[in-house]
Amino acid sequence: MKEEYDFSKMKSRKNPYAKKLKKQITIRIAVDTIEYFKELSEESGMPYQNLIDLYLEDCANHHRKLHMSWE
Repeated sequence: MKEEYDFSKMKSRKNPYAKKLKKQITIRIAVDTIEYFKELSEESGMPYQNLIDLYLEDCANHHRKLHMSWE
């Protein structure tokens, strides 16, 4: 390995996959639901938005569907 590298001649470029990683949206979530994930966040040390994302991703990956009745 070289002792010194000259990065001044390198050209930078944006990550072409960055926009595909996540998309910002606006969604209405019940206050109680947000509080639940915030409590989990404190226990796990992970931001509550990431927990919600992971939960939704797990549901999508396992094709879970909500079973509800409007009786």
